[in-house]
Amino acid sequence: MKVTFYGVRGSIATPGAEFARYGGNTACVHVELNDGTDIILDSGTGIRLLGKKLAQKDTPIFVLLSHNHWDHIQGFPFFTPAYQPERQIHIIPGQTKEHQPTAVLDQMSGSYFPVPKEVLAADIVINEIEKNRNTWTIGNAKISRRPMNHPGGGSCYSIVEDGSKLSYITDNELYPPYKKDGDFLNFVDFAKDSDLMIHDAQYIVQDMPAKQGWGHSVAEEAVKLAMGANVKTLALYSHDPERTDKQVDAITEHADEILQIGGAVNARCIAAYEGLSISI
Repeated sequence: MKVTFYGVRGSIATPGAEFARYGGNTACVHVELNDGTDIILDSGTGIRLLGKKLAQKDTPIFVLLSHNHWDHIQGFPFFTPAYQPERQIHIIPGQTKEHQPTAVLDQMSGSYFPVPKEVLAADIVINEIEKNRNTWTIGNAKISRRPMNHPGGGSCYSIVEDGSKLSYITDNELYPPYKKDGDFLNFVDFAKDSDLMIHDAQYIVQDMPAKQGWGHSVAEEAVKLAMGANVKTLALYSHDPERTDKQVDAITEHADEILQIGGAVNARCIAAYEGLSISI
């Protein structure tokens, strides 16, 4: 499978020269399976540019949403394929605490957005997976999910195809002060032996305890998870909107040093950036 990042920023889109190298668009990752199937992880502002590419095709699109916070759904009204007649788009909502499976469409209503959802010409289906069903297939891939630790809840996903594994664990607080939906070992098991793990790394140690409970992890915690799960490549994700390119560089260098000191010589740490493509 081929994994391409279209949005890597957390909380709010961040324009400006100091953020240009990693990019300012919010969460969106495109996964192209070996059989050509298109899977999209979250529909933040990054999905707008991805839509221009996918508009050249006529095959079904599968959107896996982690949760309904704005930075993960706000790009969908600008997604070109949603306006293509007869284009099939399957949306799998995250398992949020409040049952709002249609939030990604409902944002196009009232005083929130000028164009109503009824204008969308595509054949858009909200596919709710049964609550107790945590594995299913899309194309040739096996999809798995588990709850993440985040205010309001949500889902993280893994995609396995032809022996390769991607884990997508965004907006996940590994050590929250509130009741956990999963402890550290749960996430170790979920991400175990991933070729690529994309994990929330919005905060640094200096941000704590002021931002404890806000639903994001410290970068060093993501490294610890990668080591415990025997991950080959850790992609730090959901960069804080205040974090400049140079600051992300420093966080990544520090994270990679921890891997090496910890003896994970076959692992590497990178910071996700817009346009980065990784084949696994």
